Amino acid sequence: MVSDLLRERFRLKETIVTITAQEQDQIEAAKEEIAFQRALLEQFIREDPFFMLTLEPYDCPIDEAPRIVGEMARAGSIVGIGPMSAVAGTIAKFALEAMIGAGATCAIVDNGGDVAIACDRAVLIGIYAGPSPLRNTALEIPPRASPLGICTSSGTVGPSLSFGSADAAVVVSEDVSLADAAATALGNAVGDSSPLAESFEVVDRPEIAGALVIRGEEMALWGELPPLRRANLRPDLITRG
Repeated sequence: MVSDLLRERFRLKETIVTITAQEQDQIEAAKEEIAFQRALLEQFIREDPFFMLTLEPYDCPIDEAPRIVGEMARAGSIVGIGPMSAVAGTIAKFALEAMIGAGATCAIVDNGGDVAIACDRAVLIGIYAGPSPLRNTALEIPPRASPLGICTSSGTVGPSLSFGSADAAVVVSEDVSLADAAATALGNAVGDSSPLAESFEVVDRPEIAGALVIRGEEMALWGELPPLRRANLRPDLITRG
């Protein structure tokens, strides 16, 4: 149960997050970290716009780049796509780390469907799959002290770029940046009618715990996922613009 926690929606330019924590100062820590990391990233992109535009792995020297740049470039390269595929998850990860640093033992940052969580109680994370009849599905995340990423990409829901046909492509990993990039790669791999199991080849990496794809009335699972549960998803809790 998370009914005793505080929840706040926060928007800064393109970043729209829902932050959940025990105390307001923990939420403020997340907001400050989001602003700080965005400023670093924006400055780097002003100096090198190619970082934002490329859909291929970014292989330019980044030895002196901010950590957020390195995390995004690394995550995208692991699954063979561009660094912006990891932007939402990476920002969520930094915000979560700031909340833990502020003393949070239950903290959740949902950045447009890319979730970073570390919570001392079980939490249901809903999977929003738009028009699919399987949309009222959730993952039950057991209590944990270290960050976990549950990131989602979709070709039918939301503004994010996807070249596939998944209603939801979900990746779970302790590497939140990689979970985000891998969800994008997984979503890209889901064709209109190809077997869903074939799409998981792109996320078959040791750092990725498990993945799930929903396309219409079909669902496929890969790896080790938290328990699946049926849940009545509340549209007002969906983080979107």
